[in-house]
Order: sequence, then structure tokens, then C-alpha cells
Amino acid sequence: MSIELIVVLLVAPLVGFLINGLFGKWLKGSEKLSGSIGALAVLVSLVCSIIVFASLHGGAAPLDETLYEWITGESFAFNIGFHVDALTAVMLLVITGVGFLIHVYSIGYMHGDEGYTRYFAYLNLFVFAMLILVLGNNYLMMFVGWEGVGLCSYLLIGFWYDKQSATDAGKKAFIVNRIGDFGFLLGMFTLFAAFGTLDFGTIFDAAEADNFQKVFGTSTLVIATLLLFVGAIGKSAQIPLYVWLPDAMEGPTPVSALIHAATMVTAGVYMIARSAVLYEIAHTGQVVAWIGVLTAFFAATIALTQNDIKRILAYSTVSQLGYMFVGVGVGAYASGIFHLVTHAFFKGLMFLTAGSVMHAMANELDMRKMGGLKSKMPITHWTFLVGALAIAGFPFLSGFWSKDEILHSAWGSSPIIYGIGLVTAFLTAFYMFRLIFVTFYGESRVDSDVASHLHESPSVMWIPLAILAIPSALIGLLLGWGGHDSWFHHFTKGAFPDAHHEASGNVLVFMVISSVVGLAGIAFAWTRYSKRVPSDEPTGAFHRLLANKYYVDEVYNALIVQPVKNGSHFLLWKLVDNGVIDGIVNGVAALIRFIGGLLRRLQTGLVQAYIISMVLGIVLFLAYYLFFT
Repeated sequence: MSIELIVVLLVAPLVGFLINGLFGKWLKGSEKLSGSIGALAVLVSLVCSIIVFASLHGGAAPLDETLYEWITGESFAFNIGFHVDALTAVMLLVITGVGFLIHVYSIGYMHGDEGYTRYFAYLNLFVFAMLILVLGNNYLMMFVGWEGVGLCSYLLIGFWYDKQSATDAGKKAFIVNRIGDFGFLLGMFTLFAAFGTLDFGTIFDAAEADNFQKVFGTSTLVIATLLLFVGAIGKSAQIPLYVWLPDAMEGPTPVSALIHAATMVTAGVYMIARSAVLYEIAHTGQVVAWIGVLTAFFAATIALTQNDIKRILAYSTVSQLGYMFVGVGVGAYASGIFHLVTHAFFKGLMFLTAGSVMHAMANELDMRKMGGLKSKMPITHWTFLVGALAIAGFPFLSGFWSKDEILHSAWGSSPIIYGIGLVTAFLTAFYMFRLIFVTFYGESRVDSDVASHLHESPSVMWIPLAILAIPSALIGLLLGWGGHDSWFHHFTKGAFPDAHHEASGNVLVFMVISSVVGLAGIAFAWTRYSKRVPSDEPTGAFHRLLANKYYVDEVYNALIVQPVKNGSHFLLWKLVDNGVIDGIVNGVAALIRFIGGLLRRLQTGLVQAYIISMVLGIVLFLAYYLFFT
């Protein structure tokens, strides 16, 4: 593993972005070329990531190297540098592996779109920003990548900018994330004030040695880690800043798979795992765990009554991210990252299969208008089923291993968190198989004009589905066999401190309980939806509450959005903009006009007037010279 390899890994997507971005005008006539360039750029990064992973697995020491000095001041310096250890290698494989398959899938999915080259340019730019985020060896580089993925998320959510709903969703994501990012910035400032640097290694060593400036007394690290967590809440869509992610489904479906399931939304989990030393010393993990488990349960209840297949998956993503925060919050950092890996595969798979359904259904998203798709789209059905079984915790599939590890660790930290997580696991299995049974089974409810064109997706779309289905089913078994003593735990052990958590109790008992809960959720969904569609459900007050997402968006709009908007309208527009800024601009113009009017009177165009002025000037000059000098 060399620094040159890391540079190639990082720069390849940037090259793809520049080619599609600068020469997209000439590539519009050749979609396959544009898509191939975008996919090839990520493939190069994937190959480099595999080499990095193999090198670390073979016993190579982690790399921590500065490339060059970026910003220098009198008493500080910020560098462009890379830190590559087991945690980085895992993230690189997820980003580039899932990212490459999504790029290939997009070649078919985005066929015929006017913004085809622009789409691949944005997608490559996103991968580049995400790689910066995980490769940087300091918080400033992480923040650059953090903001980069936020920008790309805004561009891709609002990709179809001619749709009002898409532009609104893009703005919502951007603004909500800025709230979290403000907290992240304050956390960075606190760390810099305490340590005089933002380099990971220096900060972690000084924190362990208790050798730093206590800006807020003994609470310095508590405040810093909580502020960083605010950033994670925004980026990873946790309570109360989760509201942007469901609306983000307005973007193209592959975007949902890459950004809002597999990579960007996991940035907060990665940041906490990378900062594990600080969270262990500050003992703020319980805050992370409680926010995570409450978000997991809250989002799962909303998903119970949704009928838009992408929004069900979106709330499922919010819920599963909550599980990851439970893992890192209780100190089971490897388990949280393990779930991040398994989730990237099975949720990326389900979003892409949802896109396959949309492709066949003329962009229809309401599953009440589907049904009986199993026979028409067999590959889509079976791959979606694999993903659903994995997330439901079906025994020995990927989600079973990673979710069970988190719940097992949570029991040793807080039985209440474990209980809420277990109930959420039941709800997850239920709503996912509600989606399966209503969409793929039963009688067809497809409109006749759409039914006549139902077909399986082309090979460029279903081959990535088939490939993703394999790790969705097996990667948990391959990496997680042995539980907390698995290969994955041993591989990532050096990236995390010795956490103060206990995975108490018999492992087999916890595995059996998780299996029974997941199977019970599937069975309950079968009894309710094998022969019934959501339109037949009772519509009581509680059902309406869930269907309307607890009216959180309406409450935010009434208490925050409209007051800020109205206040801005008066203070910023009428008072500041019209009164101050326009007043200054118009006042300067009026003054110039007044002075010009006076000077204009001197320019009469009469020679006699100019001669008189000259004589008068000479007389005044002589008078001054004779009497005042």
C-alpha cells in the first residue's frame, strides 16, 4: 500500500466528473460512452480499494501520511493527509463496491434522460467527496468531504429541477443538513481550541493522556462530542433532523440507493466510530444510543402505514441508521460498522429493485396499484425478497448477524434499549413483508394500459441486482460467524479503543429470540396482507396519525418554517434589504445625481460664460496671493 495508490483511488472519480462535466455537451449523443466513463472511474477506485484491503488483511501497517501542507498560520497548520486503517478499508469497499454496481445500473435506468451526462458527473463527484470524507486524517478534511456529499445530495435530489417537489426536497435536505453541519463546525472549533490541531492522531493521543486545554473545564470533551453528534444527527437523519430523508426520494432511484441507503447517510456513523476514543473518554455514547433506538422505533412505526414503496424504504433507512447508532453508542463499534456494511448491500439492493418496479410500472410508486408482479418480474421479485429477508433478520442472512450483535451488546448496556430495539425488529419484518405481499403477491391491481407493458428490467439493470443479492444473503455469515469473536471484529479491532461494554448473556439465546421476533413479524404480515391490500385497512385516528407521519412536518412548518420565513420577510426584506441596503444604494445614487445637477449648471456651452469664469478665477487667485500669503 502506497500513497500513490491512495491518490489514484481518490482522483479517479474526480477525473470522471471532469470528463462528463466539461465535455458533457459533446457526449450527449453517446449515452453509453458517458455512462461507461462514470462507471469506469468508480471501477478504478474499487480495484484500488481491493488492493488496500488485501494489503491490510495481509498484515501491512495502517498508513498515516501527509501529502502536503494546506493552510498555515502563525500557530497552526492544516494538512492534506490520509489515514488508512481497517475501518477506512471497510468504508472504501462499501463506497466503491456498491457505488460501481449502482453506476452500472444507472446506465439502463437513466436511458433517454436529457440530463444523462450531468447525472453521471454528479454521481462521480459524490463518490469523490465521500472518499475524501473517509480517507482524511483530520477533521478538516473530513468536513470538506462532509460538505461535498451534502452539496452532491442537493444536486441529485433536485436533479429533475423542472419538478417543484424535487427542488423543494433538495432545498429541504440542504437546509436541514446545514443545521447539523453548524453543530459539527462548533465541535471542530471546540477540539481546535482544546488541542490546537484537528489531526486525529494528535487529538486522540492527547485526549487519552489528558493533556489538553480544558476550554469548558472537565466538560470540554462532552461538549465537543455532543456537538459533533449534532452533525451526525443531520447527516444520518436521526431525530429531530430526520425529516429531509423521506422527501429525498424525489431524486432518481439509484441516487436513493447510493446516497440515502449505502453511503452518505452512514457518514455520521463513521464519524462517531472514527472518534470512538473521544466518545469513550467523554462517556456520551449513551446519548448516541438513546437517540438511535428512539429514531429506529419512531421511523419503523411510520413505515407501517406508508404506501409509497420508496418512502417505506426511506423510513426503513432512518430506522436502520438508528440501529447503527445504538451499536456505536453502547461501545460496540465493530458491530455498528458491521451493520453499516450489511445494510449497504441489502438496502441498496431493495432501492434498486424498487427502481426496477418503477421502470416496469411507468414510474408508479403506490403499491396499492400493483400486486401480482411476481410472475411478470421474477428476477426483481426474488432479489427484492432476499433483501427483505435480510433486513427482517431471517436466520443466517446478513441482517440477522449484524442486528443480533447490536441487540446483544445493547442488553449489556441497557435492557430498555434492547427491548425497544427488539420491538423495532418485529415492526421491521412486518412492514417489509407488507410491502412484499402487497406488491408482488395476490391479484393484480395494475392499470390495464400499464399491465400490457409489464416486463422484467434489461440485463444492465438486473445483473447488478443479482450481484447485490449475493452479499445481501451471505456477507453476514462470512464476516459475522463467531459473533463478537468473528473475523470482522478481529480485522477492525485496531481501529477502535477497548470499549467499556459487555455483551452479556448466552449468545444462542439472543439469536433464537431475534429469529423468533423476525419470523413472527413476517408471519403477522402474511396473515394480514396475503389477501388484503392497504386500501382495505381501517382508518382510525391512530392509523391516520401514522399515515401522516405524526404531523411532524406540519408542526415544523407551523413552529419553525413559517415564523422564520415571516420574520425574514419583515426583518431582512423590508427592514434590512429595502431600508438599509436599498437605502444606501439609492442614497448614493441620489447624492451623485444632486452633485451632477449642480455641476451641470456650470457647463452652459457659452464662450462668454467660460471667459468670465476664467477672469473671476484669476482675480480670486491674485487676491489670495496678495492678501493672504
